[in-house]
Amino acid sequence: MTKPNTLMIAIACVALSLLSSSCNGQANKKHEQDQSGHTHQAFVDKDAVEKMAKNVESAERDSMQQPQKVLQLMGNLNGKKIMDIGAGTGYFSVRFANAGATVIAADVSDGFQDYLKDRITKEKIENIELRKIPYDNPLLKENEVDIVFVANTYHHIENRVAYFSEVYKGLKPDGELVVVDYFKVEFEDKIQAPAMAMRVSVDQVIFELKKAGFESFDIEVDLLVYQYIIRAKKK
Repeated sequence: MTKPNTLMIAIACVALSLLSSSCNGQANKKHEQDQSGHTHQAFVDKDAVEKMAKNVESAERDSMQQPQKVLQLMGNLNGKKIMDIGAGTGYFSVRFANAGATVIAADVSDGFQDYLKDRITKEKIENIELRKIPYDNPLLKENEVDIVFVANTYHHIENRVAYFSEVYKGLKPDGELVVVDYFKVEFEDKIQAPAMAMRVSVDQVIFELKKAGFESFDIEVDLLVYQYIIRAKKK
């Protein structure tokens, strides 16, 4: 089964958006091609992005995502430099910034980067940098950040071993990668999670990240109801 290869769809199609019609090819999307020639959909209409943002930044999302628990698990972020891959509307990026981190909010979507730029201006946030990234590279400099954070996006990245090898290089010594994604099980509740065939199990994530160079892992499966959290350390 062919997987979508856009980080933006990770935001548009699953629990991030809580918008069931977001992937139905509506008129406010356009088709583009990425560098590998695959067709993908990107939100370009400002109204569409703002409508989706209301769903992303919602009480329903908070109830599922439990962001305060995620931040508590990550510990003291004051003074840390974090890249948030698939930052979208800044759901986690803004929280990291409010916790005292310097944040690189990275995304492949121009629409979401523009939205977040406006949000940064309106909320007068000074410690978030926007970074438009391609689908196949996080565009991290060597030893650039303390933490790379990837929520609800890991399963949408193709060629993950190569991709996270670049993430590994971009982490400072003793830096860590934090992956938050969905359990590969059927949920009794109605959760806007990706299709079962698209999800990546905990053991597969560990296997792939070991190939990418990571050696030390902390796995949290009790904190969130629908998702696991994997913290992979750089030696």
